[in-house]
Amino acid sequence: MLCVTAALVPFLPVKPIQRDALERFPGWPAQFDGNPLQQLELSEREQRFARDFPGRIARFTDGERELIIRWTAQRSSTLSSAWDCFHGLGYRLNFGPMRRDQQGYPWRTFEASNPSETLQVLERIYDDAGQSWTDTSSWYWAVLLGKTDGPWWVVTIVEKQGA
Repeated sequence: MLCVTAALVPFLPVKPIQRDALERFPGWPAQFDGNPLQQLELSEREQRFARDFPGRIARFTDGERELIIRWTAQRSSTLSSAWDCFHGLGYRLNFGPMRRDQQGYPWRTFEASNPSETLQVLERIYDDAGQSWTDTSSWYWAVLLGKTDGPWWVVTIVEKQGA
């Protein structure tokens, strides 16, 4: 059944990508979890990734944690998860428990470590209609099946452990 479903996905009606999507960017949030955000410069690696990303990317701090926020109005297979990014950078990864924030939204968690640091990472994808996903594959399927129209926000929180 799964193979049949996967084989039929390319034939599902898909809404056309809106060319003016970037013009509708609402701007970055000024705060997160009640804490003011200060925007940081993107690293060279992040700038290279941002060139091919169909949306916008920014990096912030709330004074304790680093937040990478991505916004897109287009479905894209280039919306990679933080897990994939840290894995590609050579970090050792361990899944953590699903976490719910004060509003009840789920977050994927994992620990990323290398010889010089250990990081706690949380990630969530959501749309303006209140739908939420904790991984890129479930988000992408929701998009392909027409269950979400976007735009979408991807928030990744990175917190140093033992600091």
